[in-house]
Amino acid sequence: MSQTKKLWTSLYTILHRRILPSSSRLQFHCASSRTVSTSFHQPNFSARVLFDNIGNGLEVSSSIFGKSFCSQHSGGFGVKCWQCNALPETLPFLVCESCRTIQPVDHSINYFQIFGLEKKYDVEGENLESKYKNWQKKLHPDLVHSKSEKEREFAAEQSARVIDAYRTLSNRLLKAIYILKLEGVDVDEEETVSEPELLTEIMEIREAVEEAADLQELKKIQSQMQEKLKYWSGSFANAFRCQKFEEAVECIRRMTYYDRVEALGVLMPNFAIVVCDVILQLIIYN
Repeated sequence: MSQTKKLWTSLYTILHRRILPSSSRLQFHCASSRTVSTSFHQPNFSARVLFDNIGNGLEVSSSIFGKSFCSQHSGGFGVKCWQCNALPETLPFLVCESCRTIQPVDHSINYFQIFGLEKKYDVEGENLESKYKNWQKKLHPDLVHSKSEKEREFAAEQSARVIDAYRTLSNRLLKAIYILKLEGVDVDEEETVSEPELLTEIMEIREAVEEAADLQELKKIQSQMQEKLKYWSGSFANAFRCQKFEEAVECIRRMTYYDRVEALGVLMPNFAIVVCDVILQLIIYN
């Protein structure tokens, strides 16, 4: 008993003096997808809160001075198949390996975990597309049309989440916003640009798009935006890797505007084709 008490005292001292700032926040993610958050201050925090929950199906995580520590004990532990009560053989637990029954969505599993990827910005070359297709072969609602209504609902929810995960991780901008969100950093995509240099550049790009004489010029502008996106995507990756979140947010702000112009470059040619087709139809039938 005395040894246990000494251990807790030691752990408390380590947390109190070396890890925790004067105020922080803990989040507990349990297997039932319920998230319990608690704010605490040093004098009132008990180290037992942190360690008692490990092993009880909880994930305990905290972000301290831009760094994080995490004990992964969720996303499957303590969860059983709702159909046959089998325990998961692999994670994430989207489909039961024993009876092939689709499971309900577990929101404690992030998009990277769905595809078995490390949480990092650079996921190119990780066979993301093939992993996405493999999940869709198991989860697509059309494949469970003969199942119960309950399982069909689970299939629709799981499939939709896998689609959103793939769309997010396949897009430089969406992936950057999402991975920062996992770090507790929310990005306001609609924030007004205040930097004169960037504001001037944006205005010049818009004018160039509006004054483009043909599709070739639009494609040239689109190509330039793709290069800018690639550059700032690389800058974001470096900033995120170094935990420089303010720089990462600034990179996202630039990527957001370049992405919009690049998308406009895609839409404009298609719009022009539609307009030409309508005019042609009017000429033919009138």
